[in-house]
Amino acid sequence: MTANNALPTFAGPPHVAAPWTGTDTTSGPTGGAGDPDGPGGPSGPGRADGGPGGSGPTGVLPRTGGSGSGGGQAEVPSVPIGRGIVAASVVLLLAGTAVLYFYGLSGSGWANSFYSAAAQAGGTDWKAWFYGSLDAANAITVDKPPAALWLMGLSVRLFGLSSWSILAPEALLGVASVGLIYATLRRVLTRGEGGARIPLTLRAHVASLVGAAVFALTPVAVLMFRFNNPDALLTFCMILATYFTLRAAERARARWLVAAGVVIGLGFLTKMLQAFLVLPALVAAYLVAAPTGWGRRIRHLLYAFAAMVVSFGWYVAVVELTPASLRPYIGGSQNNSILELAFGYNGFGRITGNETGSVTGGGGGFGGGGAGGGMWGETGLLRMFSGVSGGMVSWLIPAALVLGVAALVFLHGRKRTDLLRAAIIAFGGWLVTMMVVFSFMAGIYHDYYTVVLAPAIGALLALGGYVVWGRRNSLAGRIVLAGTMALTTVWAIVLLSEASGLYLTLRWVVLLLGTLATVALLAVRVVGRALRSTVVGVALAAALVGPAAYALDTAATPHTGSIVTAGPVSNGGPGGAGRTGRAAGFNRTRGTTAGGTSQGGPGQGAQGMPPGGFGQTGTGTQNGTGTGTQNGTGSTGQLPAFGAGPMGQTGGLGEVGAGRAGGAGGLLEGAQVSSEMTTLLTADASRYTWVAASIGSQNAASYQLATQLPVMAIGGFNGSDPSPTLAQFQEYVAQGRIHYFIAGGMGGQQNGGSSAASEISSWVTSHYTAQTVGTATVYDLTAPTS
Repeated sequence: MTANNALPTFAGPPHVAAPWTGTDTTSGPTGGAGDPDGPGGPSGPGRADGGPGGSGPTGVLPRTGGSGSGGGQAEVPSVPIGRGIVAASVVLLLAGTAVLYFYGLSGSGWANSFYSAAAQAGGTDWKAWFYGSLDAANAITVDKPPAALWLMGLSVRLFGLSSWSILAPEALLGVASVGLIYATLRRVLTRGEGGARIPLTLRAHVASLVGAAVFALTPVAVLMFRFNNPDALLTFCMILATYFTLRAAERARARWLVAAGVVIGLGFLTKMLQAFLVLPALVAAYLVAAPTGWGRRIRHLLYAFAAMVVSFGWYVAVVELTPASLRPYIGGSQNNSILELAFGYNGFGRITGNETGSVTGGGGGFGGGGAGGGMWGETGLLRMFSGVSGGMVSWLIPAALVLGVAALVFLHGRKRTDLLRAAIIAFGGWLVTMMVVFSFMAGIYHDYYTVVLAPAIGALLALGGYVVWGRRNSLAGRIVLAGTMALTTVWAIVLLSEASGLYLTLRWVVLLLGTLATVALLAVRVVGRALRSTVVGVALAAALVGPAAYALDTAATPHTGSIVTAGPVSNGGPGGAGRTGRAAGFNRTRGTTAGGTSQGGPGQGAQGMPPGGFGQTGTGTQNGTGTGTQNGTGSTGQLPAFGAGPMGQTGGLGEVGAGRAGGAGGLLEGAQVSSEMTTLLTADASRYTWVAASIGSQNAASYQLATQLPVMAIGGFNGSDPSPTLAQFQEYVAQGRIHYFIAGGMGGQQNGGSSAASEISSWVTSHYTAQTVGTATVYDLTAPTS
């Protein structure tokens, strides 16, 4: 380290804030020796910090104020906390999270059958596991890289195919993510200059617990850590990368930054370019805070960049360099290229809306948008706060932003290398960057994408609250605390007003608690320590009642399909057969969307459930409104233990009435597989590479999960990939490798994609005889008509 960057020694405690120079200089009440967290107390036992109003020897209590006259000091000191209390509270946090994420997990059955089928294939065949193939015969991959499937595939291989073996790894990632948020916040709040360790205080511990709990209770987090989409692993990777970056920033250690790069690379192998959205915030935090010169900071970042490229580049190279005949087709691409998938369909196409082969949009605003917003909803700054997204993630975004900005203002004057400020930059930059991208992306947008906002919301709220609470003796600090509480209360009431039943009653609870907390925070300087704890408890209750209620609703409600939502306010968007049943005591509205109507689409029925899943009986229909009018058939779910809540899993992509949820059949929702169909497909299955072929991955996945045998997904997820071509399909049939063709699904030139699926369908119908098995139309490809 150069002389210019050497850290000076000083007599005061670490991270001492610059004195507040506001107008609040009146003397506060005198605190006794037994109230070390009280303003203006004298020095005494346990007060070796030379705190406000005292002149004791220099101590190490973190982030306290210096000597003062009893009022208007820079920051109020906190008290140490016993190890037993810390351990017990952390265990309680993680145990509570585990209960929330694991309870009733198998109720969702196969959840997203698309990824469940790929996990089944990976648990059967190592080649399918490596490439992320949808079927064990390796016809085509899913439209995402395989890292998330690696976890599920290994679980299936170890424990057998079941709902639990597929979903339990996601729930474990959730518990680990919550623990990692706590560990990250605690480390930030127990590190002084140059990474020196300082004692954990009550305020730091509580702030760390609150940040982790806010993350755990965010409704979209509960949804995605109980579901099998790749977003769970992506979120974990982002948190871990942030932890490594902040560790690197403590003492400018390149190895920790390299580790962060490796983890971001794993994130790329989970969901491609979305993993890079956290990079600007992490780079900014390290550049600002690492205790070394500019040249070394930049060099360390280059090391991390190289490690990131290597950590995902090896896989990209293997896929690109392997001859196409020796690997499955890359689903989601039009040219069988993982690079095209990364930069097109899963990359910049999501931003610009130019996604060749994606679902063609209509006029309605589902997926969290309003009227006139296109298929994936209206774009704009309010996207995260409107429609379904609002109730899924936005409860504490205003509070986090306000407290984060206020904390940066209060921390003005700290040394450049201050780790607390670096953490606020990291999590604040993470939150703002992703909010902006999601708000303005013109391509495919699903409300559940917002799960990656949840860790940043919890962490920024905790760090900002930690700093501002330490300034509660200043007028500015109290105004920020009270104003944030009032804003949070109002926004919670707005969100609860969009639901019905018990949620409307909760508005009055939030109003009462929020009002009491707001008034108390304004007067917090004149109350005793015990009462201050009560004030904090009431404020937290007011802030968390709404999201906690939505979180419990989400955990109590099974979710299936490709597009799922959290909380009692959900829509009937594409694939939106994402909710079933009704939790006792909650009278909720299903299928509502703010503004606009949804496009109709083809119906194929509801997806089958695995052994031990919930039963599905009866039928339900719903006309899609807007540009499409095709009826779809579906099923009414009867979920044990959650009452008789009906759910119409309909074929149309339309809105439905209260108490019912619309869902798309065929394209975004799988087929309901009859026992007759299962018997037909499994007969003589060993003679064929694929027991059947069907258009679209969701249809194929349902039949594959029902039989646990390979089913070819013609055209991939959207039915618009050129795999197989008509010539390839004809060759497979001539070789006797495919037994049946199952009609249904949707495919052919989706948004400029390939027409191979429709060509294959036309060829089959003109050369083979249709037969009805259960509710499905089937063609025996071993028995041509001529």
